[in-house]
Amino acid sequence: MRRPTTAYLVAVAAAALSGLGLDACSKAEAAKLDPAKAAAPVIAAAPGRYLPEYAPNGDLLLPKNFEKWVFVGSPFTPNALNGGKANFPEFHNVYIEPGSYAIYKRTGVFPEGTIFFKELQLTLPKPTHPDGSHEEPSGRGYFPGKLNGADVAVKDTKRYAATGGWGYFNFHHYEPKALSASVRPRSECSYCHEASAQKDSVWVQFYPRLQ
Repeated sequence: MRRPTTAYLVAVAAAALSGLGLDACSKAEAAKLDPAKAAAPVIAAAPGRYLPEYAPNGDLLLPKNFEKWVFVGSPFTPNALNGGKANFPEFHNVYIEPGSYAIYKRTGVFPEGTIFFKELQLTLPKPTHPDGSHEEPSGRGYFPGKLNGADVAVKDTKRYAATGGWGYFNFHHYEPKALSASVRPRSECSYCHEASAQKDSVWVQFYPRLQ
């Protein structure tokens, strides 16, 4: 008697699951019975994807291992080029969670649960020139110094409907970073992103990796 092949065993298992109503179509039909679930945004799964974590009071917890995420860019608006009072005088080292990045590159859409982490980094102190620049072996320019806190953006179109579908968080503009943060009002962050960011409130115009 011939031994059953692997393909045969897989086919039998699939048929059994389908008979029990566990196939994808049956799940979809079951979801239709719950209108609340049908209306809720779907957070797409991806291998190893890290999703936002919240404290019991609703504050966002500081994302873990963000320094290992996908780096997308580092905009910089120094004080010396902004009348000595730039709104954001640091380097903005921006990272996106890798699983969300993978989905975005495949679909062109930032999925629910996407996290952007912006780590702030001051320039070197005691500049060589009045404009804040330094003379270093590589030439004259602006060079990164100490870390200076972080801002985080999370996409959740239901939770953050009042702020354009994204929640914005300040984990201190100094070190050490806060372990949790509450969502900021629309007047602080969202209105600017909605008005000027090129795609879905994200500054993709500054990040070639997202274009």
